[in-house]
Amino acid sequence: MIRIALLPGDGIGPEVVREARRVLEAAESAGWISVEFETFPHGADHYLATGETLGEDAFARLRDDFSAILVGAVGDSRVPDGAHARDILLGLRFGLDLFVNLRPVRLRSRDLTPLRLAESETIDIAIVRENTEGFYTGSGGSLRPGTAHEVAISESLATRYGVDRVVRAAFELARREGRRRVTLGDKANAVPHVYGLWRRVFLEIADEYPELEAETRYVDTLAMELVRHPARFDVIVAENLLGDILSDLGAGLVGGLGLAPSANLDLSGRGLYEPVHGSAPDLVGSGAANPMAAVLSAAMLARENGAAEAADRIEAAVDRALHAGIRTPDLGGDRSTEEVGRWIAEDVARGD
Repeated sequence: MIRIALLPGDGIGPEVVREARRVLEAAESAGWISVEFETFPHGADHYLATGETLGEDAFARLRDDFSAILVGAVGDSRVPDGAHARDILLGLRFGLDLFVNLRPVRLRSRDLTPLRLAESETIDIAIVRENTEGFYTGSGGSLRPGTAHEVAISESLATRYGVDRVVRAAFELARREGRRRVTLGDKANAVPHVYGLWRRVFLEIADEYPELEAETRYVDTLAMELVRHPARFDVIVAENLLGDILSDLGAGLVGGLGLAPSANLDLSGRGLYEPVHGSAPDLVGSGAANPMAAVLSAAMLARENGAAEAADRIEAAVDRALHAGIRTPDLGGDRSTEEVGRWIAEDVARGD
């Protein structure tokens, strides 16, 4: 039994989480998985009503009582400083030490890429982003804000322990999935202290995996090569900020954020899963939100929790939906969020 905490959150989050749950329940009805759900209210509405972002009791339950957390989206203009979104997402990532942000970049239908060369190439990349260090720790500050002499400082933090474990996770993923190459994206030429540490650790660990090809790329060159020749990449590992940027570039190469799932993982396999498209308030209630990223995040959840067959079935159903033209408007279709979710769920439930 996989106990799943649902945090539908804000905007289109509840709409896409509803469809992801529908698909997981269809997989259960077909015998591929066993799941149990509990929904948590934490989001903008809850924060505005109670002043609570993510209380200690809720955090403890999410930490202790569930196998996985599925998040819809957080972010609401009624909370202009984003306090609730920051405390929920970053609070869970840092509090649960979910140091790996895994972002698959897979081209599921060739018409979805803007790249001409993809007509004859396969794009299937795993981007492994460090999730608890770098610039996103909030280290730094400002002096004389709002004046002509304002000074702002943001500091990037890197520890050998943090770099070692995420780089090792990238090599282990490559070995486990039978991939051939691991690429480090850094900026060691311009930022020698932080990225110099990354490069040294990467090359040391690479020696432990002689069957894998290891290479380093400055991140600007890597971004260019991702556009020119994405098929040459297998696994990319990068620091928090650089990995964030590269993974959104990757999503753009294969159809956009509506097809971009993610997993935030620790060493034990505990994880938080989320589509990365944000709360998209302009789409709320329109039926135009694409649920596929949430559904694919649910497939990642299933795979990481030992239900690989369910994950395979869900991913195959998404591929069949795309090729059958069952798409929301962002992918050139005319189907609603619910219609796409129901189609995928029914395909999974058939089990053929």
